[in-house]
Amino acid sequence: MSDPGGAQLLSRIGSADDIAALRSLRDEVHEQMEALLSEQPVEQFYAILNEAHDALIKRTIALAEADLARMGNSPPVPYAYLLFGSGGREEQTLSSDQDSGLIYDDPDDEAERETARQYFADLTQLIVETLQQVGYPPCEGNVISTNPDWCLSLSDWDNKLNGWFEEPDWERVRYLLIVADSRSIYGEDELLEKLKGLFFSDMLENPVIVRHMLNNTMRHKVLVGVFGQLLRERYGEDAGSLDVKYGAYIPMVNAIRMMSIRAGLRETSTLARIHSLHLMGKLSADDASAYTEAFRLFMRLRLMATERSLDGMYMNNGKLSSRKLTKELTDQLKTGLRIGKKLQRRVFRQMNGMF
Repeated sequence: MSDPGGAQLLSRIGSADDIAALRSLRDEVHEQMEALLSEQPVEQFYAILNEAHDALIKRTIALAEADLARMGNSPPVPYAYLLFGSGGREEQTLSSDQDSGLIYDDPDDEAERETARQYFADLTQLIVETLQQVGYPPCEGNVISTNPDWCLSLSDWDNKLNGWFEEPDWERVRYLLIVADSRSIYGEDELLEKLKGLFFSDMLENPVIVRHMLNNTMRHKVLVGVFGQLLRERYGEDAGSLDVKYGAYIPMVNAIRMMSIRAGLRETSTLARIHSLHLMGKLSADDASAYTEAFRLFMRLRLMATERSLDGMYMNNGKLSSRKLTKELTDQLKTGLRIGKKLQRRVFRQMNGMF
């Protein structure tokens, strides 16, 4: 946060010494950012907001470490705490769930391996429980650091990736795409770099993997009809609304991620990926500009989606009420969705050309 008030807030988060203080600061972040929603350019807004989310998560991890240290337990080996999903892409909205994992260095022997396994199981339990109290719900798909499948040593992660590569069914390829968006938020970043090295060295060797990745990438369709009409929710309490998350934002995230993986890019932010693809000559200046503007619009609309609170945690269903769609915004959205649809077709043609 570049302004003095924002810097002071980050400083207060960094020195918070208990859960109640962190929760109060999370609420303060939410209120301040809501007030800035209509004033800040969307990229600047997301940069400020995600810096605050990062600070809250980092402080939660530090406090969990300190709690275990008071009981005589310190990290037995270096580790890195990972964010996936929108957190990994630095695209979290005001409400964000926990998509997380952990990677730790390989212990020397079996006894130390068990000590490490138990320590990181205890640590992640503390982190996840505290983050829930701070207002971050756990991932509904159980992609979370308390799940032993997502809390592993480097060699176990290597084995896990190899297993996903060897039997790349739809679900395992979904996990590979999740790893592609991973970002280290705390600890030894080099551990994730080693994991990403293993990931990218094997990623596109197997055409079956590429085929499954393409199927996954194309799963969510852009919500614009053949006549340019918006495809709204038809039933239930959200009837008439537009699923901005899965009908606009996610299809574009998926398509740009697929292009980036094919190009060997390690950036995780969608806008950074578009920029790098242009610098590599994979996108023309006009295409990069069109994709950037469309994605900025989708990011802004995500911030306008329905917010709710459940058991003290911030939630968002990704649906945009028709009441918030002015004629000007609707026209912009239709243009953006047409660009997103063309992008999906482009990726489909390019990846099919590999087979």
